[in-house]
Amino acid sequence: MIFKTMFYIFLVTAIFSCSSNKNTRVVSDSSGVDHTQWTELLEKYVDENGLTDYAGLQQDKEALLNYTTHLSQNPPAESWNKDDQLAYWINAYNAFTVLLIVENYPIESIKDLNPSFSIPTIRSVWTKDWFKIGEEDFSLDRIEHKILRKAFDEPRIHFAINCASISCPILRSEAYYGHEIDKQLNEQARLFINDPSRNILQKDEVKLSLVFNWFGGDFKKGQSLIQFINRYADIEIDNNAKISFVKYDWNLNDKK
Repeated sequence: MIFKTMFYIFLVTAIFSCSSNKNTRVVSDSSGVDHTQWTELLEKYVDENGLTDYAGLQQDKEALLNYTTHLSQNPPAESWNKDDQLAYWINAYNAFTVLLIVENYPIESIKDLNPSFSIPTIRSVWTKDWFKIGEEDFSLDRIEHKILRKAFDEPRIHFAINCASISCPILRSEAYYGHEIDKQLNEQARLFINDPSRNILQKDEVKLSLVFNWFGGDFKKGQSLIQFINRYADIEIDNNAKISFVKYDWNLNDKK
Protein backbone atom coordinates (compact mmCIF):
# COMPACT_ATOMS: atom_id res chain seq x y z
CA MET A 1 0.00 0.00 0.00
CA ILE A 2 2.81 2.37 0.94
CA PHE A 3 4.66 1.44 -2.25
CA LYS A 4 1.58 2.18 -4.38
CA THR A 5 1.10 5.55 -2.67
CA MET A 6 4.73 6.53 -3.22
CA PHE A 7 4.58 5.44 -6.85
CA TYR A 8 1.42 7.50 -7.37
CA ILE A 9 3.08 10.59 -5.86
CA PHE A 10 6.16 10.07 -8.05
CA LEU A 11 4.02 9.66 -11.17
CA VAL A 12 1.97 12.81 -10.53
CA THR A 13 5.13 14.80 -9.77
CA ALA A 14 6.79 13.62 -12.97
CA ILE A 15 3.77 14.50 -15.10
CA PHE A 16 3.49 17.92 -13.50
CA SER A 17 7.19 18.53 -14.03
CA CYS A 18 7.04 17.62 -17.72
CA SER A 19 3.96 19.76 -18.22
CA SER A 20 5.61 22.72 -16.52
CA ASN A 21 8.80 22.38 -18.57
CA LYS A 22 6.84 22.77 -21.80
CA ASN A 23 6.00 26.31 -20.77
CA THR A 24 9.43 27.18 -19.42
CA ARG A 25 11.75 29.40 -21.45
CA VAL A 26 15.31 28.09 -21.49
CA VAL A 27 17.96 30.80 -21.28
CA SER A 28 21.28 30.37 -23.04
CA ASP A 29 23.50 28.11 -20.95
CA SER A 30 26.89 29.74 -21.43
CA SER A 31 25.70 33.36 -21.32
CA GLY A 32 23.26 33.53 -18.45
CA VAL A 33 21.48 36.35 -20.28
CA ASP A 34 17.73 35.97 -19.93
CA HIS A 35 15.85 36.82 -23.14
CA THR A 36 12.46 35.89 -21.69
CA GLN A 37 11.26 39.47 -21.32
CA TRP A 38 12.07 40.16 -24.97
CA THR A 39 10.06 37.12 -26.06
CA GLU A 40 7.12 38.26 -23.93
CA LEU A 41 7.16 41.71 -25.54
CA LEU A 42 7.44 40.28 -29.05
CA GLU A 43 4.59 37.84 -28.48
CA LYS A 44 2.41 40.67 -27.19
CA TYR A 45 3.17 43.40 -29.72
CA VAL A 46 4.27 41.72 -32.98
CA ASP A 47 1.72 39.99 -35.19
CA GLU A 48 2.12 37.02 -37.54
CA ASN A 49 3.07 39.35 -40.42
CA GLY A 50 5.85 40.96 -38.42
CA LEU A 51 3.97 44.23 -37.93
CA THR A 52 4.72 45.91 -34.62
CA ASP A 53 2.31 47.71 -32.33
CA TYR A 54 4.61 50.62 -31.50
CA ALA A 55 1.81 52.59 -29.85
CA GLY A 56 1.22 49.68 -27.48
CA LEU A 57 4.93 49.32 -26.83
CA GLN A 58 5.09 52.96 -25.84
CA GLN A 59 2.77 52.09 -22.98
CA ASP A 60 5.05 49.19 -22.06
CA LYS A 61 8.29 51.09 -22.52
CA GLU A 62 9.57 50.29 -19.04
CA ALA A 63 9.68 46.57 -19.85
CA LEU A 64 11.53 47.29 -23.09
CA LEU A 65 14.02 49.50 -21.24
CA ASN A 66 14.50 46.79 -18.62
CA TYR A 67 15.47 44.32 -21.34
CA THR A 68 17.80 46.66 -23.25
CA THR A 69 19.43 47.65 -19.95
CA HIS A 70 19.89 43.94 -19.19
CA LEU A 71 21.66 43.57 -22.54
CA SER A 72 23.80 46.64 -21.92
CA GLN A 73 24.90 45.35 -18.55
CA ASN A 74 25.70 41.83 -19.79
CA PRO A 75 27.95 42.09 -22.84
CA PRO A 76 29.14 38.87 -24.47
CA ALA A 77 32.22 37.24 -22.99
CA GLU A 78 34.80 34.96 -24.61
CA SER A 79 33.54 32.12 -22.41
CA TRP A 80 30.19 32.13 -24.21
CA ASN A 81 29.73 29.64 -27.00
CA LYS A 82 29.36 31.12 -30.48
CA ASP A 83 25.65 30.35 -30.82
CA ASP A 84 24.84 32.24 -27.63
CA GLN A 85 26.89 35.19 -28.85
CA LEU A 86 25.08 35.17 -32.19
CA ALA A 87 21.66 35.08 -30.51
CA TYR A 88 22.67 37.92 -28.19
CA TRP A 89 23.75 40.25 -31.02
CA ILE A 90 20.65 39.57 -33.15
CA ASN A 91 18.41 40.24 -30.15
CA ALA A 92 20.39 43.38 -29.34
CA TYR A 93 20.06 44.74 -32.87
CA ASN A 94 16.33 44.12 -32.95
CA ALA A 95 15.59 45.33 -29.42
CA PHE A 96 17.53 48.58 -29.78
CA THR A 97 15.91 49.20 -33.18
CA VAL A 98 12.47 48.80 -31.62
CA LEU A 99 13.49 51.07 -28.73
CA LEU A 100 14.67 53.70 -31.21
CA ILE A 101 11.27 53.72 -32.90
CA VAL A 102 9.35 53.71 -29.61
CA GLU A 103 11.32 56.69 -28.34
CA ASN A 104 10.56 58.69 -31.50
CA TYR A 105 7.08 57.42 -32.34
CA PRO A 106 4.98 58.39 -34.23
CA ILE A 107 7.09 58.49 -37.41
CA GLU A 108 6.48 57.29 -40.95
CA SER A 109 9.88 55.68 -41.52
CA ILE A 110 13.06 54.93 -39.63
CA LYS A 111 14.75 57.11 -42.25
CA ASP A 112 12.92 60.10 -40.77
CA LEU A 113 15.48 59.83 -37.97
CA ASN A 114 18.43 60.40 -40.31
CA PRO A 115 20.36 63.62 -39.71
CA SER A 116 19.52 66.49 -42.06
CA PHE A 117 22.78 65.86 -43.89
CA SER A 118 22.83 62.10 -44.34
CA ILE A 119 25.45 59.96 -46.10
CA PRO A 120 24.65 56.23 -46.38
CA THR A 121 27.04 54.00 -44.36
CA ILE A 122 28.83 57.11 -43.04
CA ARG A 123 26.30 59.42 -41.40
CA SER A 124 22.82 58.04 -40.78
CA VAL A 125 20.44 56.79 -38.11
CA TRP A 126 22.30 53.48 -38.26
CA THR A 127 25.80 54.88 -37.77
CA LYS A 128 24.97 57.04 -34.74
CA ASP A 129 26.30 55.86 -31.37
CA TRP A 130 23.36 56.14 -28.98
CA PHE A 131 23.37 53.10 -26.70
CA LYS A 132 25.91 51.13 -24.72
CA ILE A 133 27.00 47.51 -24.62
CA GLY A 134 29.12 47.13 -21.53
CA GLU A 135 31.06 50.36 -21.22
CA GLU A 136 31.27 50.99 -24.96
CA ASP A 137 29.15 53.28 -27.13
CA PHE A 138 27.41 51.41 -29.91
CA SER A 139 25.51 51.98 -33.11
CA LEU A 140 23.24 49.62 -35.01
CA ASP A 141 25.74 49.60 -37.88
CA ARG A 142 28.49 48.42 -35.56
CA ILE A 143 26.41 45.42 -34.51
CA GLU A 144 25.45 44.54 -38.08
CA HIS A 145 28.66 45.16 -40.00
CA LYS A 146 31.49 44.96 -37.48
CA ILE A 147 30.14 42.07 -35.41
CA LEU A 148 27.40 40.00 -37.06
CA ARG A 149 28.73 40.08 -40.62
CA LYS A 150 32.42 40.10 -39.76
CA ALA A 151 32.70 37.77 -36.78
CA PHE A 152 30.11 35.12 -37.61
CA ASP A 153 30.20 34.69 -41.40
CA GLU A 154 26.49 33.81 -41.26
CA PRO A 155 24.41 35.08 -44.22
CA ARG A 156 21.14 34.08 -42.56
CA ILE A 157 21.48 37.03 -40.17
CA HIS A 158 20.03 39.13 -42.99
CA PHE A 159 16.71 37.34 -42.49
CA ALA A 160 16.76 37.82 -38.71
CA ILE A 161 17.72 41.44 -38.05
CA ASN A 162 14.88 43.87 -38.60
CA CYS A 163 15.19 47.51 -39.70
CA ALA A 164 11.63 48.49 -38.70
CA SER A 165 10.52 48.75 -42.32
CA ILE A 166 7.94 46.98 -44.48
CA SER A 167 10.47 45.36 -46.82
CA CYS A 168 12.75 44.15 -44.02
CA PRO A 169 12.64 40.52 -42.95
CA ILE A 170 9.81 40.24 -40.46
CA LEU A 171 10.49 40.67 -36.77
CA ARG A 172 10.23 37.20 -35.28
CA SER A 173 7.73 37.04 -32.43
CA GLU A 174 10.21 35.40 -30.07
CA ALA A 175 13.78 36.03 -29.00
CA TYR A 176 16.68 34.16 -30.55
CA TYR A 177 18.29 31.55 -28.31
CA GLY A 178 21.69 29.97 -28.76
CA HIS A 179 20.40 26.44 -28.23
CA GLU A 180 17.99 26.74 -31.18
CA ILE A 181 19.56 29.46 -33.33
CA ASP A 182 20.18 27.22 -36.35
CA LYS A 183 16.53 26.16 -36.53
CA GLN A 184 15.33 29.74 -36.05
CA LEU A 185 17.60 31.09 -38.79
CA ASN A 186 16.52 28.35 -41.19
CA GLU A 187 12.88 29.23 -40.53
CA GLN A 188 13.58 32.92 -41.11
CA ALA A 189 15.39 32.17 -44.37
CA ARG A 190 12.52 30.08 -45.73
CA LEU A 191 9.95 32.61 -44.60
CA PHE A 192 11.72 35.56 -46.20
CA ILE A 193 12.75 33.89 -49.46
CA ASN A 194 9.31 32.40 -50.14
CA ASP A 195 7.37 35.55 -49.19
CA PRO A 196 5.88 36.90 -52.48
CA SER A 197 5.71 40.40 -51.02
CA ARG A 198 9.52 40.37 -50.80
CA ASN A 199 10.66 37.96 -53.53
CA ILE A 200 8.92 36.72 -56.67
CA LEU A 201 10.32 33.34 -57.60
CA GLN A 202 9.85 31.58 -60.91
CA LYS A 203 11.82 28.78 -62.51
CA ASP A 204 13.45 30.99 -65.12
CA GLU A 205 13.23 34.43 -63.50
CA VAL A 206 13.44 35.88 -59.99
CA LYS A 207 12.69 39.36 -58.71
CA LEU A 208 14.51 39.65 -55.44
CA SER A 209 14.65 41.86 -52.40
CA LEU A 210 17.43 44.43 -52.48
CA VAL A 211 18.85 42.62 -49.44
CA PHE A 212 20.32 40.15 -51.95
CA ASN A 213 21.89 43.01 -53.89
CA TRP A 214 23.25 45.00 -50.94
CA PHE A 215 24.80 41.95 -49.30
CA GLY A 216 25.35 39.77 -52.35
CA GLY A 217 28.87 38.87 -51.29
CA ASP A 218 27.60 37.35 -48.06
CA PHE A 219 25.36 34.95 -49.97
CA LYS A 220 27.74 34.03 -52.80
CA LYS A 221 30.68 32.62 -50.89
CA GLY A 222 31.50 29.40 -52.73
CA GLN A 223 28.18 29.39 -54.58
CA SER A 224 25.95 31.48 -56.81
CA LEU A 225 23.10 33.58 -55.47
CA ILE A 226 20.59 31.22 -57.09
CA GLN A 227 22.26 28.22 -55.45
CA PHE A 228 21.93 29.87 -52.06
CA ILE A 229 18.25 30.72 -52.63
CA ASN A 230 17.50 27.20 -53.85
CA ARG A 231 18.51 25.84 -50.43
CA TYR A 232 15.38 27.45 -48.98
CA ALA A 233 13.02 28.12 -51.90
CA ASP A 234 9.82 26.15 -52.37
CA ILE A 235 10.55 25.81 -56.09
CA GLU A 236 13.72 24.83 -57.95
CA ILE A 237 15.11 27.84 -59.79
CA ASP A 238 17.30 27.42 -62.87
CA ASN A 239 20.93 28.36 -62.28
CA ASN A 240 20.82 30.74 -65.24
CA ALA A 241 17.50 32.35 -64.26
CA LYS A 242 17.16 36.07 -64.92
CA ILE A 243 17.70 38.16 -61.77
CA SER A 244 16.31 41.61 -61.03
CA PHE A 245 15.58 43.50 -57.82
CA VAL A 246 12.39 45.07 -56.50
CA LYS A 247 11.96 48.46 -54.88
CA TYR A 248 12.49 48.57 -51.12
CA ASP A 249 9.65 49.88 -48.98
CA TRP A 250 11.06 51.93 -46.10
CA ASN A 251 7.69 52.73 -44.56
CA LEU A 252 7.45 51.81 -40.90
CA ASN A 253 6.35 48.24 -40.12
CA ASP A 254 3.64 49.68 -37.92
CA LYS A 255 0.54 47.80 -36.86
CA LYS A 256 -2.01 50.62 -36.92
